Amino acid sequence: MKFTVDKHEKYILVKLNESKLNSLITPQLKSELILINTEGQRNIIFDLSQVKFADSSGLSSLLVGHRLCKNASGTFILTGLNEPVARLITISQLDSVLSIVPTCEEAIDLVFMEEIEKELKKEAK
Repeated sequence: MKFTVDKHEKYILVKLNESKLNSLITPQLKSELILINTEGQRNIIFDLSQVKFADSSGLSSLLVGHRLCKNASGTFILTGLNEPVARLITISQLDSVLSIVPTCEEAIDLVFMEEIEKELKKEAK
């Protein structure tokens, strides 16, 4: 599995450099997401701009990322979806569960917005 990881203070950007998100790379992807989460990262931006095809096991790995971030009070954001992948997510009705934005810049803005909201809620208590 080919991917790049770009670590930042508030988030980590993972870009999958594969054309297919399927059962061949899903086990390794899930392991990587778990490793990222156990290292203390709670906000993951997942760039799928290179992915042209996904199957149900690929969607399963995205749900693992979502669950890990949610359990850590963080955010899992998908960005750069190509039409076939976006269509599969919509058909699976995961578009109501997963956070999806068009660009990495918007995903970064969303992470910072949510972090500010969490800080304000802490201060209000």
